[in-house]
Amino acid sequence: MKKAVSMVLTGAVCTSLLLGVSAMVCGAEGETKQVDKLTIAFVPSREPEEIITAVEPLKGLLTEEMAKLGYEIGEVDITVGTSYEAVGEALSAGTADVGLIPGGTYVLYDDGCDVLLTATRDGLSIDSDSAKDWNDQAPTEASDKQVTSYRALMIAGPSEKGKELAAKVNAGEELTWDDISSANWSVMGSSSSAGYIYPSLWLLQNYDKNITELPHAVQADSYGSAFARLASGQVDVLCTYADARRDYVDKWNSEYAMENSIWEDTAVIGVTPAIYNDTISVSKTMDEDLKAALSEAFINIGNTDEGKEVIAIYSHQGYQPAQDSDYDSEREAQQMIRELNSAS
Repeated sequence: MKKAVSMVLTGAVCTSLLLGVSAMVCGAEGETKQVDKLTIAFVPSREPEEIITAVEPLKGLLTEEMAKLGYEIGEVDITVGTSYEAVGEALSAGTADVGLIPGGTYVLYDDGCDVLLTATRDGLSIDSDSAKDWNDQAPTEASDKQVTSYRALMIAGPSEKGKELAAKVNAGEELTWDDISSANWSVMGSSSSAGYIYPSLWLLQNYDKNITELPHAVQADSYGSAFARLASGQVDVLCTYADARRDYVDKWNSEYAMENSIWEDTAVIGVTPAIYNDTISVSKTMDEDLKAALSEAFINIGNTDEGKEVIAIYSHQGYQPAQDSDYDSEREAQQMIRELNSAS
């Protein structure tokens, strides 16, 4: 349920109740505004414990930046949603005030939240439509060019089927639907751009098929568990963001106990069109002044070395202002998927 913002001014005290943000604004106009609690939710694109540990310094950084902008934050509460959808629902319900969510999640829940910023990230050493190019030029390296979009990749693992698909791609052959449908796939939740939406578009463009038509597909709760299954051979192919293998290069050997490097054991078999970067979105009922302050604070944090270290957990390098229309192509993608799902 959405609660309207109410403000009562009596003498020098005013109280505002924002959905999900309890605030006390004291004194004359222009003085410090006090926010009792600010809840920030992250999507589980990495292991939840890893995210919580990495972003712990954000509490102090955000409190400090907001103080410069006239807001005294009593507590910054950081949570990791059980799914991408859970974070979108939390923003809509007001149990989360700020969400770091992909564009795909944003457009599903844009009736309950507003986009403030889009992330910039390091570009990669390759940005090709050809899967073979990604394999020929492996390993993928970071570049110093900042970009506002990224690719999703379909990555085959070291299973017999995974090697079979990779060999065919690297020989310059086109994969058939029989090739694709005979493999075991790992996908993410339905609002994940890299793990579901754009791979579904890839299937549509290349095979006139929907991701729900894959006969052997399982949904992973995180990319970490997806890579673990790929390493063990439980799945042959996973759908993920283009620099994911760089994030799991160490775990491939340490936690997943693989002898070869991740670059030797995996290969790209499909590449999606570019995907617009992650968002920082807020609950729609948040006060406009607070939105503006949060937007400026996150931009400032992203411009510091300490801030960059914190947001690197999501491969973010900084932030720039966003507008709702930036994600129109994402809406088109999801509309196509909805139509396909209803027809299947």
